[in-house]
Amino acid sequence: MRYKRLGSSGLKVSALGLGGNTFGRYVDEAETARIVHHALDRGVNFFDTADVYSNGVSEQFVGKALRDRRDRGLIATKVAMKMGEGPNDQGLSRGHLLAGVDASLARLGTDYIDLLQVHRWDPETPIEETMRALDDVVRAGKVRYLGCSNFAAWQLTQALWVSDRRGYAPFVSVQPRYSLLDRAIERELLPACRAFGVGIIPYSPLAGGILTGKYRGGARPAGTRGADQEGADFFARQLAGKDEAAVDRLAAWAEARDHTLGDLAIAWLASRPEVASVIAGVTSPEQVETNARGADWLLTPEEIEEVGALVG
Repeated sequence: MRYKRLGSSGLKVSALGLGGNTFGRYVDEAETARIVHHALDRGVNFFDTADVYSNGVSEQFVGKALRDRRDRGLIATKVAMKMGEGPNDQGLSRGHLLAGVDASLARLGTDYIDLLQVHRWDPETPIEETMRALDDVVRAGKVRYLGCSNFAAWQLTQALWVSDRRGYAPFVSVQPRYSLLDRAIERELLPACRAFGVGIIPYSPLAGGILTGKYRGGARPAGTRGADQEGADFFARQLAGKDEAAVDRLAAWAEARDHTLGDLAIAWLASRPEVASVIAGVTSPEQVETNARGADWLLTPEEIEEVGALVG
């Protein structure tokens, strides 16, 4: 497993990260532990979850799985999404952030979070209030690094400006949706990250399963996400501005090099210098192994451009 710096920080994260959105939703506690332990043995050290995933159950499962292996795993979690019915049970206010961090620490069963990410932009809270509260939890030793998720380039830039101007701990990473089929961040967010030394942690690297290869040639196998109308609508969004033949072209390119389409989807992201760790959710240890093969495949800059051109 390769390790990369998280943005301009000194923290080294595995090129493949383990996403926790399946834990407590599709995967029980015992299987979560089996997956996490296999990932550790495979060299994965970055485990990403959120308070909102299964209403806190994912954090509980991840924390228990890492309890006697805490020094080997980096825990990333998120705060901001709705966690209750009260008016202050969501967002990035000082009150919700401080309460959210303490609640996450309790569920995780640890006394520090390696990477705390704000899950979304909060238009109702001044970014100055948010960044001051985040700086306070870092200074208190409850959080070691800060990141954001689902931020636009201007939002990230504003947050970094506030941190720099006031001497607060800055965001070292951003977690956006990013894959070979969804490259919208390349217009503004990726250049901003490159300019300011912010690491990118892509989620949905397999485009909801399209880049695993199971839908090649227009196939919609029974029981899969693409077999119903909702799935068809999902495909239309993922393939906006592209043709389904692009998936076949990518698969052929990978197969000519003795790899799968899924390998290529993860390798293409993990090989980009701006990307720190590629987050992939799984439901079995075998899927961890499959994704790790992709992360181990290092593409050259020329191959990165060649593959990107196959999508159009």
